[in-house]
Amino acid sequence: QVHLVESGGGLVQPGGSLTLSCTASGLEDVYAIGWFHQAPGKDGAAIPCIGRNHGNMFYADSVKGRFTISRDNAKMTVWLRMDSLKPDDSGLYYCAADILCSGWAAGSDRADYWGQGTQVTVQG
Repeated sequence: QVHLVESGGGLVQPGGSLTLSCTASGLEDVYAIGWFHQAPGKDGAAIPCIGRNHGNMFYADSVKGRFTISRDNAKMTVWLRMDSLKPDDSGLYYCAADILCSGWAAGSDRADYWGQGTQVTVQG
């Protein structure tokens, strides 16, 4: 059975930083892992994704230059470093796993596996 467990959410001031982590168990390391951001009252959207070999990577325009995704296959852990946070970055962040990042880069919101979500609140 596959489990994705997120941690690292919290309250931060605008301009601040947070690092989220997602640890997968029972998941083959061939899977790409990404993060979906669901702002209050809005549909979720994939923001970054990283494939097994790191070359398969995607960042949404809204987070390019501010967020960095990284991965350790041996630990089956993915980190999302979020810098220069804005109030619009607030919401639930879900870790998700799918075979490739390309679907999410094309706007898909489906995934084979989902975590339970972690809350990020950016406010002064």
